[in-house]
Amino acid sequence: MTIKWVQVDPLVMNGEPFCYGSRLTVRQLLETRRSGYDLPRILTDNPELRWLGIAFAYCYAADHPERYAEFLAPDGSLIGPGFSEAEAAGLPDELRRPGVVVEVGATARP
Repeated sequence: MTIKWVQVDPLVMNGEPFCYGSRLTVRQLLETRRSGYDLPRILTDNPELRWLGIAFAYCYAADHPERYAEFLAPDGSLIGPGFSEAEAAGLPDELRRPGVVVEVGATARP
């Protein structure tokens, strides 16, 4: 079985894209990230999430700039702390993208 990590259902969360297995929307996840939450804190606060699902949600947002423009820097990368290189070590190559994986010590941009 293949899991669709970001789901869109008009009958769930008013059609807002959400993370599989949770009631957390992609927008809420991005707001959390923009507020400075890193991956360990997001996973602690939302134990139903999985690191792979978060990476897919970040990629979904990056692929839909018209919907999530307020969470994107001028260079197109996501604002806020993303996966460090160590945290991203197990991610598939298609998820290891700028804005999803950030350099250690990189800070959130205004």
